[in-house]
Amino acid sequence: MHRFKDLEIWKRSRSFCSAIYKVTSNFPESEKFGLTNQLRRAAVSIPSNIAEGSSRKSNKDFARFLQITLGSAFEIETQLLIASDLKFISDEDLESLLNELNSIIKMTSKFNTSLN
Repeated sequence: MHRFKDLEIWKRSRSFCSAIYKVTSNFPESEKFGLTNQLRRAAVSIPSNIAEGSSRKSNKDFARFLQITLGSAFEIETQLLIASDLKFISDEDLESLLNELNSIIKMTSKFNTSLN
């Protein structure tokens, strides 16, 4: 069992989640139940799945939750690009969020490999 609060990927994904909430607070009200909700739910799922996976007794089980985490990360990447296409997000915010997301993806992938 791993202590999720000690994991850098959990800390960074938690911070990333807050950044997603901040940027989506500027989305149009009409997107409250659309893209805003989708982005926030996917962002929350990243640190949540890391935490849940860390409670599992086997590395194989933890690795499965890290795979779900990666799926959520790629979902967020797609949604951020759509938000950019719709001009809901600035190019600067998009670049910053994608850079951090890519770092989280790389860290998660590397950690997942170490579990196997």
